[in-house]
Amino acid sequence: MKTDIQIAQEAEMIHIRDVAAQLDISEDDLELYGKYKAKLSDELMKKVEKNSDGKLILVTAINPTPAGEGKTTTSVGLGQAFGKLGKKAVLALREPSLGPCFGIKGGAAGGGYAQVVPMEDLNLHFTGDFHAITSANNLLAALLDNHIQQGNELGIDPRQVVWKRCLDMNDRSLRNIVIGLGRKMDGMVREDHFVITVASEIMAVLCLADDMADLKKRLGRMIVAYTFDGKPVTADDLKATGSMAALLKDALKPNLIQTLEHTPAIVHGGPFANIAHGCNSVRATKTALKLADYVITEAGFGADLGAEKFMDIKCRMAGLKPDAVVLVATVRALKYNGGVAKSDLSEENLEALKKGIVNLEKHIENLQKYGVPVVVTLNSFITDTKAETDYIEQFCRERGCEFALSEVWEKGGEGGIALAEKILDTLEKKESNFKPLYEDDLSLQEKIETVAKEIYGADGVTYAPAALKELKRIEELGMGSFPVCMAKTQYSLSDDQTKLGRPTGFTINVREVYVSAGAGFVVVVTGAIMTMPGLPKTPAAYGIDVDDDGVITGLF
Repeated sequence: MKTDIQIAQEAEMIHIRDVAAQLDISEDDLELYGKYKAKLSDELMKKVEKNSDGKLILVTAINPTPAGEGKTTTSVGLGQAFGKLGKKAVLALREPSLGPCFGIKGGAAGGGYAQVVPMEDLNLHFTGDFHAITSANNLLAALLDNHIQQGNELGIDPRQVVWKRCLDMNDRSLRNIVIGLGRKMDGMVREDHFVITVASEIMAVLCLADDMADLKKRLGRMIVAYTFDGKPVTADDLKATGSMAALLKDALKPNLIQTLEHTPAIVHGGPFANIAHGCNSVRATKTALKLADYVITEAGFGADLGAEKFMDIKCRMAGLKPDAVVLVATVRALKYNGGVAKSDLSEENLEALKKGIVNLEKHIENLQKYGVPVVVTLNSFITDTKAETDYIEQFCRERGCEFALSEVWEKGGEGGIALAEKILDTLEKKESNFKPLYEDDLSLQEKIETVAKEIYGADGVTYAPAALKELKRIEELGMGSFPVCMAKTQYSLSDDQTKLGRPTGFTINVREVYVSAGAGFVVVVTGAIMTMPGLPKTPAAYGIDVDDDGVITGLF
């Protein structure tokens, strides 16, 4: 059986100008990065802004497991299926982070015969967006420490510096560091920290900004530290906004590539979904809606994280309204949630399936709370049996959900036609009555508790004393109307990754809270979540190589 990278490398790509032509984009509106990648120009976005919007379809999933659910694969295959049905469709996806590529997860370009290409470029440096974000983040850090060194006119308390440096790599050794060691001229000694680039507030800011003016406003109001008397210090105060924006000028423009079947794919931005808000950029999604009749987008990890933040943060801020949601599950993952060991998932086990399907049930209930029609799709594996598939289909229909089998990994767009037709039928028959889960005027604690109880199924929330103190300070600063961005494990509905299925009788433990004033949300850190991941004992990097002809192997 061919690997994903072998399939991708054997694909015959067409020139990106021909991909763009499918969306009525001329070559003059592309900024080319070779033959197969391009950025969309600012002029194009102005040209299409008066076009009517297409239909917005969100692809999400149950809680991820080692068995894999294939959310990106389903998204790509669905886009290809719309193409086979003669529909004008475009994908709006996130860019992968280098950290997972060399860590444990691998690449993020889809899989099998449902991939976006060139997959090596996408998974590695692509068009340099993440490098630009890393540089802007670390420029701000350098300006901050330089300000303290050069007399500290703003009265910054070095013990209350909240801006962290970043790197797009999993490196646990950088989580907690000491800087400024050496002589007096080497800076003030203080504790510092790194986060992975996708957890940088600049990533969230870039993905929520409408244009350069909005980007600069958001960058300028980011809080980097507090003074000795407790007042916030912003990037504007440090005169850092203009230079950061200059570094991000090109990164703000969405990227266009193609699928294996030449369906257009706009790939832009990529905040982590368990740490940040987990969605591609607002700019990419809004542009996609003006270019096609159907836009397929995705949100990271399970629906308790990615979909919740897509609805409650991205749609709320950008005025977007999803028309349908596709919820991806697999027989294997449901059996895993029912207590079956990973090594035994290939065997039929209806009892385990019945125990594990409660995870799917909770995600269906959660999505229905937003008033958007839900279609459940089962990402097919050759080990699935008819009895297992029939049971899941019946289960979904009893809960008012449409159901379709997806075979896109094996068959590409052809294997997604049943799903595409089910979505088209749903869009025709059912109207979306989208509404966020909570109102802006609730207190921050009420918002946190609403998500914990309604989405996770928790009995309540406990707070570390420092978290309660920070919530009070954020509200005193006038930011209590912000939505909350919950940082939680992706593997469970709870904040304990060992609790599979549909756990009950638990509380969510909030250990840290901080405001992302530029992004416009409050980050709520629960459980043992890490903003700088570490590498596993056997990193994926061990298996990656490049031969004498420049052909990369082992990326996925």
